[in-house]
Amino acid sequence: MTQIIVLPHVELCPEGTVIEADPGQTICDALLRNGVEIEHACEKSCACTTCHVIVREGFVSLESAEDEEEDLLDKAWGLEPNSRLSCQARVADAPLVVEIPRYTLNMVSEGKHG
Repeated sequence: MTQIIVLPHVELCPEGTVIEADPGQTICDALLRNGVEIEHACEKSCACTTCHVIVREGFVSLESAEDEEEDLLDKAWGLEPNSRLSCQARVADAPLVVEIPRYTLNMVSEGKHG
């Protein structure tokens, strides 16, 4: 099991939390299975940016993002060099520290596809 420290988020986990994930599991699935209700408007199909997270520690342990994810990340609110879509980023063996941005852009419900 790999430890994920989730930094405090006003709505989703005001106190922050520490969860465990199986290597190979996506960050999004790990969050959802542990009661952190991160938005995932496209049902984890890499078609929106609502599950955007910033990996504060452990970023280099993740496999590189595919082109499709990179293209979507360009549209994410609060994009940083260590941003990932949590539905695409798979946990490895290294512990992670993850921040969920305060805002998301829901391009699915707003009808702004690609």
